[in-house]
Amino acid sequence: MTAELTCREAIAQAIADELAADPDVIFFGEDVAAAGGVFKSSVGLFERFGPERVRDTPISEQAIVGTAIGAAMMGLRPIAEIMFADFAGVCFDQLANQLAKYRYLTGGQACLPVTVRMANGAGAGFAAQHSQATENWFLGVPGLKIAVPGTVEDCYGLLRAAVRDDNPVLVFEHKNLLGLKGFVKEGPYRLGEACVVRRGGDVTVVATQQMRHRALEAAQLLTREGIETEVIDPRTLVPFDDQAVAESLAKTARLLVVQEGPPGGGWGASLIARMTSDHFDCFDVAPKLLASAETPVPYAAALEQAWMPRCQDVVGAARELVTA
Repeated sequence: MTAELTCREAIAQAIADELAADPDVIFFGEDVAAAGGVFKSSVGLFERFGPERVRDTPISEQAIVGTAIGAAMMGLRPIAEIMFADFAGVCFDQLANQLAKYRYLTGGQACLPVTVRMANGAGAGFAAQHSQATENWFLGVPGLKIAVPGTVEDCYGLLRAAVRDDNPVLVFEHKNLLGLKGFVKEGPYRLGEACVVRRGGDVTVVATQQMRHRALEAAQLLTREGIETEVIDPRTLVPFDDQAVAESLAKTARLLVVQEGPPGGGWGASLIARMTSDHFDCFDVAPKLLASAETPVPYAAALEQAWMPRCQDVVGAARELVTA
């Protein structure tokens, strides 16, 4: 594709391309059809594919995920949208105890190729119940793959890879990045492959989604101080590309993980635990986890911005690692 797209347009294009490629793919959720989605990430799909394949649902996350499970059992490949990722709490049983475990419980006799799309992330003023990085809620649930795209290319490619996967995949789309512009490259698209966004030899910074962009901004500032930062975007949390991080760490000997959301129970702490356990000899100094405050997401704009790791916070943490 040569045309520049926003992330929301790339998402709609990915869904359209999968609907066109496979008659078993269906798409449904709250306001996704005639209204084109509350975040306008499904505009035009209803008009093109009709009400049999693009459907509005009641305001019931339990019904949405339950329907997706049943449809997959009958041979379809559903894409289900949960409007805000925070509402995954309403249907957590369907996600964690049904969707994630059905293939295991049947001894591999059946699979559930379900893609669940959710809008996550802070910074847009949606307050504590609509702004969380809920991808961390699912790290301890075997059976689910977790994608966290942070660019136009990944919003398109990871979503298409998710739909084609025979396992359930949760795709988290950051609200603050939906207007981001970029280009989509030709496939193939795979889950579980990190992207080395920027090369550098002094410190490794691992960040996803909104934090990826803040890490890149910080890397530019650090260059003025003579510090060259390697920035890695894992793109999927499950499976996680540990090898990409380990290879970078072998070069830089310093690791900074930048995570949106409180530090406890998150992917950042898990990554540091794995790296220190499996690659302890690579470290010259102890790794750092830069995360959000251990509080709910504030509503006030100034407090919300202070709650998240900022560019200057990344600069300071990286500098401390290099000068330690």
